Amino acid sequence: MRSEVSIIGAGTAGLIAAKRLGELGIEATVYDQKRRLGIPVRASGILSISGLSTLGIDYSGCVTNSLVGANVHAAGHVMRIRSKRPVAYVLDRKRLNDACHDEAVANGAAVIGSRRIYGAELDRLAGNGVVIGADGAVSAVASHFGMGASPGMVLTWKAEYEVEALEDGIVELFFDNAAYRGLFAWLCPNSRDLLEVGIGVDSRYGNARKSFSKFIEHSEVKRILGGRRPVSEGGFLIPTGMRSLIARDSPGVLLVGDAAGQVKPTTGGGIIFGGNAAIMAAQSVKNHLDGSGKLSDYSSQFMRRYGLDLAMHSAINKAYSSVGTGFMGRAIDVLNALGVDGFLGEYGDMDRPSLMLKRFFLRNLSV
Repeated sequence: MRSEVSIIGAGTAGLIAAKRLGELGIEATVYDQKRRLGIPVRASGILSISGLSTLGIDYSGCVTNSLVGANVHAAGHVMRIRSKRPVAYVLDRKRLNDACHDEAVANGAAVIGSRRIYGAELDRLAGNGVVIGADGAVSAVASHFGMGASPGMVLTWKAEYEVEALEDGIVELFFDNAAYRGLFAWLCPNSRDLLEVGIGVDSRYGNARKSFSKFIEHSEVKRILGGRRPVSEGGFLIPTGMRSLIARDSPGVLLVGDAAGQVKPTTGGGIIFGGNAAIMAAQSVKNHLDGSGKLSDYSSQFMRRYGLDLAMHSAINKAYSSVGTGFMGRAIDVLNALGVDGFLGEYGDMDRPSLMLKRFFLRNLSV
């Protein structure tokens, strides 16, 4: 099937859409303003193993570490969550993007770098076919076609240091609403001897770079880093909610990934939701071209599958972002006493809290 389907943005979501379109017999053209695709990649790469299995990507050459749990810190209190088996991988985002690129091209996509698409060019592409906007949190596609503003943004800053983590396979999460309200700070062992230190803060309440500078001066973090300088660092934006519109039938425009705001407000992770949205978007494009469906079906399909989970992530984020850090510390003690740490270790799901609760209730009903 030949039709002009244009994807703006050669990140993970855009390339997954291109690959899936190729599998459906539709050759897409992917445009990206960067000359070297995937460079620089500043976003973190912690992805659930269960979520990765849904994307259809060969990520085997991208894994740099396995994670089995997390220590959650607030006001000197700690919840230790452990699984009996790895629940997440740390992936090299550059390698992941390269893998997605190679699979998209192998399925017939043309990927063109050093090409910024905006204004009249967007109108031309939409007039000749379908445009999929996969161009990040500050999406030119969404803005040009009036698809609503992002409800909010989290500003992040992260750096990598050549130093061993406190505990292999364990992510350290630090909550402090006075210092970084809206998300948290973290230490993640990206590999055996490469530690990622990062921080996220709601854009209304702080500056990520300044908050990061304060965080690495904390006595424990300072001790871990031992005066080392980062081998890489940078910041990026994360949307904190869905845009009001992610699909138009006329002109034919769809949004996927960060451009649509398909991101977990609890962690800022968007590859699993965005990648699955890209697969759904590709199917909607095929149905539209076949005359068996509308492009806007994509929006309702996505919300049926992930709407509840995104709402639950949003509610959790609002809960921990609206209380004092001391209260959070005391809450950790209560949750530990109730055995919530063990519950999360056994039933926890990084992506879909609705499935986590379903598994819990089904397990207990069967006892």
